[in-house]
Amino acid sequence: MFVQFIKKYTQKPWLLLGTLAFIILLTILGPSEKTLGANLKLVLLHGAWVWAGKVSFAAASLSALIFLFLFLRSKKQSPAWLNTSRASAYTGLFFWFTYLPMSLVVMQLNWGGFFFDEPRWKIPFLFGIVALLIQAAFLLFNHSLLTSIGNLVYGVVLWWTLGISDNVLHPDSPVAQSNSGNIQLYFIGLMLVTLFFAIQIAWWIFTKLSEKQKSSTM
Repeated sequence: MFVQFIKKYTQKPWLLLGTLAFIILLTILGPSEKTLGANLKLVLLHGAWVWAGKVSFAAASLSALIFLFLFLRSKKQSPAWLNTSRASAYTGLFFWFTYLPMSLVVMQLNWGGFFFDEPRWKIPFLFGIVALLIQAAFLLFNHSLLTSIGNLVYGVVLWWTLGISDNVLHPDSPVAQSNSGNIQLYFIGLMLVTLFFAIQIAWWIFTKLSEKQKSSTM
């Protein structure tokens, strides 16, 4: 049922644009607070956006793990799981490379400048470059086992590194530590819609990869 729902809302590009427009509207109508003022709207969007990227890379890693497990068990490759891993990784790249410039805007608005030594900027930036390079390499070599192992390792290392990294200016879990239940509920809603947008993108890419694979085997 969920798959049919996703298919219905990813068949046409304008449906993705509709979700994006809804995210923009949610951001415009978002809450303000005494310290950050209206800048809180962009801060919350930036938080939801990076979570969509992290979840996408986690999905790529998990799909790669399933692909490898099935291959080791049956010695047969599962194109569907490989394409799921690839589509999720490409979706992660989209969110990551749109999140990074958003981070610069948030820095400028809230900290009054660019702080490139801030771990919450430096580490995601480096991981973004690495992700771009390895995905380009996977496309060049077009080797399913290499792609799946790479996506698995990348997702694990990304989550582990972000989990142990220190903050300098960036607060720890600002939404979770907020005293405002309204802000927390709003952020959860915004994040869910953003994750749905990520699923739409990933499914659209998955469909294109599957169609390309079918046409190449005909």
